[in-house]
Amino acid sequence: MSTPTADTAASDRSLRGLLLLLATIAGVSVANIYYNQPLLDDFRQSFPHSAAWIGVVPSATQLGYAAGMLLLAPLGDRFDRRRLILLQIAGLCVALLFAAAAPNLIVLVFASLAIGVLSTIAQQAVPFSAELAPPSQRGHAVGTVMSGLLLGILLARTAAGFVGQYFGWRAVFGASIVALIGLAAVILSKLPKSQPTSTLAYGKLIASMWHLAVELRGLREASMTGALLFAAFSLFWSTLALLLAGPPFHYGPQAAGLFGIVGAGGAMAAPLAGKFADRRGPRAIVSLSIVLAAISFVIFALSGASVIGLVIGVIVLDVGVQAAQISNQSRIYALNPEARSRVNTVYMVCYFIGGAVGSAVGAFVWPLFGWVGVSIAGLLFVVLAGLNHLRGQPEPLAAAAD
Repeated sequence: MSTPTADTAASDRSLRGLLLLLATIAGVSVANIYYNQPLLDDFRQSFPHSAAWIGVVPSATQLGYAAGMLLLAPLGDRFDRRRLILLQIAGLCVALLFAAAAPNLIVLVFASLAIGVLSTIAQQAVPFSAELAPPSQRGHAVGTVMSGLLLGILLARTAAGFVGQYFGWRAVFGASIVALIGLAAVILSKLPKSQPTSTLAYGKLIASMWHLAVELRGLREASMTGALLFAAFSLFWSTLALLLAGPPFHYGPQAAGLFGIVGAGGAMAAPLAGKFADRRGPRAIVSLSIVLAAISFVIFALSGASVIGLVIGVIVLDVGVQAAQISNQSRIYALNPEARSRVNTVYMVCYFIGGAVGSAVGAFVWPLFGWVGVSIAGLLFVVLAGLNHLRGQPEPLAAAAD
């Protein structure tokens, strides 16, 4: 006969296993929108007649992710998330197959757009963790899944760089298909079904997010700040491989991917940013983050021929952007606790639109003005984020810690 203590221990082990699975789902799925960044020079060599448009590939992927956030993420409130995750995995495998077999840049761009849309599986995994965990463990559960998502972002470039270096860029997409099929098999046997929490029709579910954006000034301000910072972040990462491929470096995609490991500083900064946001208010952390991001682009401008300088700049940039992300999300979750999923969708849609704009600007600036031009453009995005942040209104510490 089992005792209450034994039952509790078994329940805790089961929850930890499910959270680990959800963290893996988040990391493996979101990684797909970053695989192409260290491969840009390889794309350019495969499609030399379209070399001027290579930067459209990461831009299309990020636009697709923003569209998927808007159109697919809210469905988790209406339908079983387990089923949605499996359907998106199936669609994502098809999109990756088209990318792997792309005969020209046009096909690769449209496949990348579809990859972005369907990689929003991660946005089903995070709220799923909040549903599975009891209220006393909900924060820890969400944090665990978010750490998986963050590791997926950081390590995607490293994995893509390694596979691309030794097996070619098409093998990167093929390897992702294999990983997703294996993950789907585990999901079928281990992940329970979720319980829908809304009966709203699809159109009304989508429309409600517009009303939230109109009503909540703090949401609009945080979304714009986040979008501009992510634009600067994406501009850097979408052009780094091009810088490293040319003189004086002459590095392949593996070297560009290894910079993703350097970005682990951002992952370590995330929990610290959350603690400081609780103590001093998230706006103060966002202000510090903007200053760090601005410093990073000054470092980049002076480091066009220095690996050490680039490494230092990457650490500073990742710490700044990740700290701002955690702090902005803690702000918006306090604005309307009953609509946190939809508030988060509004924020993340703006965030990835900003990323797509940054990648597009990088594709335009790089051939015309080189690395210094890229650094100046990144700094301008950060300055605009700072100006928008200064226009905002501080919220009480009690609301920030809600």
